[in-house]
Amino acid sequence: MRFVYIFKFTNLSNLIFQKFCRTMNKLALDLLDLLEISLGVDGHNHNYYRKLYDDAVSIVRCNHYPQCNKPDLTFGVGPHCDPTTLTILYQDLVGGLEVFMDNKWKSVQPYREALVINIGDTFTALSNGKYKSCLHRVSVNSLSPRLSLVFFLCPKGDRELKAPQELVEKDGKKEYPDFTWGEFLQFTQKNHRADENTLHLFTKWLLTSKNCNAKTARGGNK
Repeated sequence: MRFVYIFKFTNLSNLIFQKFCRTMNKLALDLLDLLEISLGVDGHNHNYYRKLYDDAVSIVRCNHYPQCNKPDLTFGVGPHCDPTTLTILYQDLVGGLEVFMDNKWKSVQPYREALVINIGDTFTALSNGKYKSCLHRVSVNSLSPRLSLVFFLCPKGDRELKAPQELVEKDGKKEYPDFTWGEFLQFTQKNHRADENTLHLFTKWLLTSKNCNAKTARGGNK
């Protein structure tokens, strides 16, 4: 149901778009700083998350959800968690975004000057499971189309991602294996479409792949 638009920019609109991207990237990094403070990561790990994203390759997407004659039979986007790190969403006043809280779906009231921030699966892993990714969906309606503009914070594809050692030591357990964004992105593109179980299934897939590669390497060294 969702349509992703690719725009042909004029010089002026291109400058505006670039400014938007830079502003959203700065906001996302500032949010990472606040999340780091909340997790009590300091000392040698100060600015740990910001350093992971100092050369981020993020995604901006404009979504158009057409009006639907039978909105009770479909979704604009089905239930899922974003595999990315942070999502910064600006939505129009039509509404339709819903989050799963307290065992039920709740609508997110749109405000003209407000942004919606979602935690994604990647930050769930980077926080050693302390922060949970947000399960959400988008409904459609029969009266009006809906527009949204979304910024997804992503690291470089080859950047190794892991929770700060200080945090792992506090928890006494490492919840997720080290991985790269490229591996996670490949999994969501080729193996499993994003839903509420993506991170769990990716972890199993990654560990299985690494075990297979290790066995193959040992067999080749005989």
